Amino acid sequence: MDIVDSVTRSRMMSGIRGRDTKIELIVRKALHARGLRYRLHNRSLPGRPDIAFITAKAAVLMHGCFWHGHDCSFFRLPASNTEFWREKINANRVRDSKTLDALHALGWRTATIWECAIRGRPVEELAGLLDCVENWVRVGTEHLELRGPVGIAPSRAEVKHAQQEKKP
Repeated sequence: MDIVDSVTRSRMMSGIRGRDTKIELIVRKALHARGLRYRLHNRSLPGRPDIAFITAKAAVLMHGCFWHGHDCSFFRLPASNTEFWREKINANRVRDSKTLDALHALGWRTATIWECAIRGRPVEELAGLLDCVENWVRVGTEHLELRGPVGIAPSRAEVKHAQQEKKP
């Protein structure tokens, strides 16, 4: 049972932004200040990436930890209407995976920046993270994933390579 009426819940949910979120604005402002120019929510690309660097063929996707079901402290499955949320978040994960695959199939490099990599971080840590993103745009690998506290997960190619080396 919800603790607010349906009109209030509807108003609250409609206030949740899908574009121009705080993390998007922080990243965009910093990358622009570093001389990088980009397109926003390019409709010609699969999944409409948050930022697309056309000449570098690099797309940046910024994910909220709750909405995309990240395995961090910012995600917790709600106690009410659990099955609805589980299905919704799993569908988002599947869509995210398909988007990455479609972008890679078109020859685009991708970066996923999770909310936990940005949210609540001191300016010094953010500067390092944004340096990493800038370097990736200019000369990066196929995929970059930035997650909190300021860890960089290996790319898909690196993971596949490591898995192949482990096989007997």
